[in-house]
Amino acid sequence: MTQVRNLFRILPLAFFSSTLVTTSLIHLERPVQAFEDSPKAVLDEAWQIVNREYVDTSFNQVNWQTVRQDLLSRHYTNHEEAYLALRQALEQLGDPYTRFLDPEQYQALSSQTSGELSGVGIRLRLDANSQTLTVVEPIANSPASEAGIQTGDQILAIDGRSTQGMTVEEASRLIQGEIGTPITLRIQRSGQSPFELPLTRAKIELSNVSYALRQENNTRIGYIRLTEFSGHAPEQMRNAIEQLVKQDVEGFVLDLRGNPGGLLQASVEISRLWLNSGSIVRTVNRTGKSEDIQANQTAITQLPLAVLVDGGSASSSEILTGALMDNNRAVVVGSSTFGKALVQSVHPLSDGSGLAVTIAHYYTPGGTDISHRGITPNVEINLTEGQRRVLTANQTLIGTPEDPQYIQAVNAIEPTIASNRRTPAQSSLRLSAEQDQTLRSN
Repeated sequence: MTQVRNLFRILPLAFFSSTLVTTSLIHLERPVQAFEDSPKAVLDEAWQIVNREYVDTSFNQVNWQTVRQDLLSRHYTNHEEAYLALRQALEQLGDPYTRFLDPEQYQALSSQTSGELSGVGIRLRLDANSQTLTVVEPIANSPASEAGIQTGDQILAIDGRSTQGMTVEEASRLIQGEIGTPITLRIQRSGQSPFELPLTRAKIELSNVSYALRQENNTRIGYIRLTEFSGHAPEQMRNAIEQLVKQDVEGFVLDLRGNPGGLLQASVEISRLWLNSGSIVRTVNRTGKSEDIQANQTAITQLPLAVLVDGGSASSSEILTGALMDNNRAVVVGSSTFGKALVQSVHPLSDGSGLAVTIAHYYTPGGTDISHRGITPNVEINLTEGQRRVLTANQTLIGTPEDPQYIQAVNAIEPTIASNRRTPAQSSLRLSAEQDQTLRSN
């Protein structure tokens, strides 16, 4: 299923902090040389992609040929006018996931879904009290961490430009840039005078997986949180599982809450780390062709597993959850998921913009269409508004005994863990002999 593996991007509604799989620019059915250096070139490219790939061949009962004639008959004085016309045309499809991305949106999407960007490696927030850009943390092995930037440092200026009144997004755009280029940050550190810090931009690998060993009621729990299905997420997940297995965990809690999705291939690869056999997901394209993606006997562990989800768990999160749930590999805990069962392909356009177009539906292994209703957990537990505020205000409490959904997830797998203790010979595979040897030699 080459097209599915290489092109598909599962995108939640109005979510642009995620990124994409970059596809090759496809051959157009009609040459666009007549529109060269004209905004109409991009309109025709986008129209051709939708015409050829959109999952609904009736185009929501819209005459798509007439739409093209209308788009190309207008006069556009700039690209922004053409972009607006294209967005209005796409709205007629009634599909919020088929949408146009201007060059800035496309670049932001591309950087994060690839799991990489070019910058200095700092996570920023706008301090609520001082309204200054503040370092949440420097990313490990980045120019920022190597230069000694610390959590709590305030960024006063970027290449001489004051950050006063600047948003995190604006600052991020200024900090990112071509690998190897210089940048100077003006830093305010507690107890010190402001100082200039010269840095050189580098390729930064974003971490979408965090993990920790938790000791809960004399039970060793491997807690893993996955925030997005980026290009690097499968290898990061593999490392997390292997490291926790080395610490003799007895079960896992996989936290997908708030995870809006990402790459379909990443969800397939991560499913295969947990699931040894069985169907992962079935896709159906515009012609009704169905394809079933299967596990392939590559699971690292079969230890008891609970998956945490909520209304922010969408698309690729739902694929992974559905695969583990329908194959009885995990107990799902939390609140109902988002309910997105559509597959998008994201295409670059010739002026640096992009187009996301819905090209298929997907179904869980049990044949469930989760559109608009999501996945209902095996164990439902909803956070109160007060509990949600506490966890939002102090995210270090997520995945701890102060997190009611996490504790319920631990409770859900404890009976199986207890059974495994009584019959250790029947407890599931931790690592194959080959994998175990690999771990010892690293």
